[in-house]
Amino acid sequence: MFIWIVLLFIVSYGIGCCHGSLAAQRLSGVNIKTSGVKNAGASNAAIVLGWKYGLLVAIIDIFKGFAAVAGLAFLLSLGDFSPELTWAMLFIAGAGVIFGHNFPFFMKFNGGKGTASVIGVMLALDWKLGLLGLLLLIAVSLTTNYLVIGVLVLYTTFFVIALVPANGFWPLLISILLFAMAIWKHRENIIRIKNGTETKVATVFKKKSSTPI
Repeated sequence: MFIWIVLLFIVSYGIGCCHGSLAAQRLSGVNIKTSGVKNAGASNAAIVLGWKYGLLVAIIDIFKGFAAVAGLAFLLSLGDFSPELTWAMLFIAGAGVIFGHNFPFFMKFNGGKGTASVIGVMLALDWKLGLLGLLLLIAVSLTTNYLVIGVLVLYTTFFVIALVPANGFWPLLISILLFAMAIWKHRENIIRIKNGTETKVATVFKKKSSTPI
């Protein structure tokens, strides 16, 4: 079983490495890793290229998280697995996708921050709570004018999924580790908010795309 879990994580990691930022780079000719806050996520795509590119990257990264976990859920439904094992494997797959997004091997293990992928994973784990988390992310980000605050609120819904519909110890542990990773990946954003230099959500929506999309 350990070997299968490792293989599951590796495959999920590979899916996570399929970055939406690569599509944005191909369409715009701009490598967002070298501009803005220099990461390969949807928020930086919006900062550098405008909200349309940010939306494109977000949709791709949400989809890969959803597809990986939903696809695995379908495969597991064909077998006779305990609820505890099923939930553990689903959370491991989700963690693999997020880890692959954040630390892709071809970007020298420095990718995005995983928010869009987390949304996709949450929607696949429990679409109602996943949708609630997405709405809270949007509402809090718009209210505070800072995306990172919305992201931290998003993870509270992820904890709810780990505690309520999920069974077993592993979903909670994985959600805690992913939250810790999110804090670490967003540490510069948190510092910039404290210093008053963080890019505000309103500023991103006012920015026009640098090239047509």
